[in-house]
Amino acid sequence: MNDVDAPVRDAPGPAGHGAARTGDLPALLDEGTRAVVDDGDLRVGRDRFERAYRMAESAGDERAMAVAALGFGGLWVHEHRTVAGSVLLESRIRRALELLDPQSSLALRLRIRLAGESGYRSGDTTAVLALLELARSRPGPMARAEALSLAHHCLVGPEHGALRRELAAELVAESFRTSRRSDLLMGLLWQTVDMFLDGDPHAERCLAELRGLLAERDHQAVGFVVSAMQVMLAVRAGRLDEAERLAEACTKRGIAAGDVNATVWQAAQMVTIRWYQGRVVELVPLLREVVNSPTLSAVDDHALAALAVAAVTAGDRRTAAGALATLCGRDLGDLPRSSSWMVTMHGVAEAAYLLDDTATAARVYELLSPYGHLPMVGSLAVACFGSAQHALGVAALTTGDVDRAVTHLRDAVRQNLALAHWPAVTASRDRLALALVRAGRQAEADAVREELTVAADEAPALAGAGEPGGSASGGPDGQERHTAFCTRLGRKWRIGFGGRSVLVEHSVGMLHLVVLIANPRQEIRAVDLVAGLTALNGAAEHTALSGQPVLDRVAAQEYRNRLAGLRSELEALEAADDQERAAVARVEHDWLIAQLAGATGLGGRPRRFPEAEERSRVAVSKAVRRALDRITAADPVIGGHLRQAVHTGVRCSYWPE
Repeated sequence: MNDVDAPVRDAPGPAGHGAARTGDLPALLDEGTRAVVDDGDLRVGRDRFERAYRMAESAGDERAMAVAALGFGGLWVHEHRTVAGSVLLESRIRRALELLDPQSSLALRLRIRLAGESGYRSGDTTAVLALLELARSRPGPMARAEALSLAHHCLVGPEHGALRRELAAELVAESFRTSRRSDLLMGLLWQTVDMFLDGDPHAERCLAELRGLLAERDHQAVGFVVSAMQVMLAVRAGRLDEAERLAEACTKRGIAAGDVNATVWQAAQMVTIRWYQGRVVELVPLLREVVNSPTLSAVDDHALAALAVAAVTAGDRRTAAGALATLCGRDLGDLPRSSSWMVTMHGVAEAAYLLDDTATAARVYELLSPYGHLPMVGSLAVACFGSAQHALGVAALTTGDVDRAVTHLRDAVRQNLALAHWPAVTASRDRLALALVRAGRQAEADAVREELTVAADEAPALAGAGEPGGSASGGPDGQERHTAFCTRLGRKWRIGFGGRSVLVEHSVGMLHLVVLIANPRQEIRAVDLVAGLTALNGAAEHTALSGQPVLDRVAAQEYRNRLAGLRSELEALEAADDQERAAVARVEHDWLIAQLAGATGLGGRPRRFPEAEERSRVAVSKAVRRALDRITAADPVIGGHLRQAVHTGVRCSYWPE
């Protein structure tokens, strides 16, 4: 996936590619054309056209320079992502245009490529569409085919669905005039993409036709996109473990084809998979890298939105708020309406919900409302987060318009069922139940929970599925039905037992319950639950000394010395961008701060407790009791089970039957 500004080694390609070693200019051009057009090998094509351009420039062969510059652009728009690579491509095209007859077909094709590159980045497709009209009036079919494909690629935003489908159909017809197999494949591919973007129920029929052609003879670039669609369909079917395996194979295929999107699409696929598994927090380090990757398209903002969601789910509100502010800029409406815009809006809506950002949620609702009938599909149908009605419902929930949220989320459930996107169905039902509770419609909420129960009984078919967004401590899949489970869902916890489930607010008592339920039949000291960390060299033992200072002077000084060292360590880790170790150090830092604060009274004098273990017992018991009261009020069956199975005292435990 090296861009053109990096040296590319000579690599074996299809039959005859070795002829390029002789330095024969016509052979280089022929092999580059066959690599891109016939085989979809973008890596070999870039290499051959790069060498051909330099050779033609040295020889003063103007036509060969133009052909090489045109081929150097590749199959897609914006293949050259780095600043150096994109400038190099543009400069070569402009240089070739200076030397050609402006009325020639080759000059028109170069102008189409130049307009496509510019229009894709700027969002202004006026020039490329005007050149398409010009190509339609000229006799050369290749210029028309290239204009149709490049213009289509520039119009993958949600507002251009009807026009895209016209262009794709025209490209299929044009392919029989050019006799180039790649034009037929691209026409069918664009039709397939359009149908997925529009939520067309027959999209998989078109995909099947495309796969049939590829089975007869592979085309690496088109085959890579098709393999990415298969990942998306596996996610929709709820086969998340399989989707992850397919994503890895897809990435390898993309790298082999020399497609610049190979690793970027893998990141998008993993965000989708981890979101529906409830493990999105695991992706924070990866997303920090992706948002600054030079291989990310200039008009792609999905990674920043995903980082905002993952960060706030992990408890890092500062990073999440910063990412959201960057996306919003002067106005969220300024974000380019690219192929990733819909999934970006999904991420912004979720992040705004988790951050209680009502202003951003209201703006998302306004921008996304015209596209509520569409699924939130990313890029060339490589990822899907279900119906846009879900994001509209989440945005309405954030702004407090619960009745409107209920309407949108009901529509989301219906549309996700039509898409056969089972993880999205579950996610929308979860949010619908929450919206109904907030609207005071408890009976309807119970009915939705019953639907969730039925879905949970079918969970074995949804391999690897968990709760969207949050980190899970247990789950329904593979668990005994007489054992409770807890799953984080943004600011809520989903508690499940015996095929039932309920959403409750986050609280200290809920955190204690989560630890106990995640460690069934194990006794955990109340003092350890209060301390939160038991691995800091037994530091919690200091709080168990009856009638003694919570921290004696020696211990307090050791804590302060450790804090000073941690601050230096954190600076070094953050400078090295070692986020994983920095996060561990930050947890210890915050814990020590809390311990020192709790150990001192007015004037910094040591605070004494008559019995620290007793204090912890009382605090944990009260917090857990309040959490159980809330759970019982929401679902007496689950609450009754937990009241019998959860035991508090100096030592606490969860003992299911």
